[in-house]
Amino acid sequence: MRETDHSTPDAAEDLLAATPATAYFWGRVAGDGELVEHCVTVRAGDERAADALAAVAGANRRAHRVAARESAHDASIVRYEDEYELRVLGAPAERASAALGLPLDGQPGGYRFDAFADHRAPLLRGLLEACGTVCFRESAGSVGVSFVHDDERLLETTRSLLADAEPHAPTDDLSETSSGGYWFGLADEADTAGFADWVYDGSEDSGLYAGDRRRKLRRSVERATGTAVGEL
Repeated sequence: MRETDHSTPDAAEDLLAATPATAYFWGRVAGDGELVEHCVTVRAGDERAADALAAVAGANRRAHRVAARESAHDASIVRYEDEYELRVLGAPAERASAALGLPLDGQPGGYRFDAFADHRAPLLRGLLEACGTVCFRESAGSVGVSFVHDDERLLETTRSLLADAEPHAPTDDLSETSSGGYWFGLADEADTAGFADWVYDGSEDSGLYAGDRRRKLRRSVERATGTAVGEL
């Protein structure tokens, strides 16, 4: 399935419409953002992803800073990275909480993403770029893809989305991180190259991707398989 960028100058009024763009946007919000009354906040560590999110939301202003980030698996490791923050003011926060089950004002979330069933790849791409990690395992010559978040229910929902993905992407069980959150990875038997090709399919045309994450996944898969991965 090819994607089309559906963003318009009035996109913020249509953020709950089911499109590849909104699926990607809300995946990013769920993975690294928050909702409070009258405000949606979403963050990105890549400038082109921040620009893509701003276009979806119909916004033209975003904040930039250098943020300290603890390692997802080892809280003793701190990295300093670029962080772009975008805020969407108004009704979308309450509407998204009601329609998608996203947590509002710190309340537990239900995470109902059925509306994006036809746009599963951009939704999972948003989640992967927001709360996922990619690495090349030197010892095994394989690619590691994992998802890390403080909200156990979000990760269980992500595992369900992956179970229904094409190609099927089996996952390991949830585990706790040293920082008190949770994580899971794609299982060793998962077709990581096929998953990488699927999750970024159409992204070049739509512009809905983080350049740094897409390049890292491509390089890791190429090292593991010796072959290029689609349009990555």
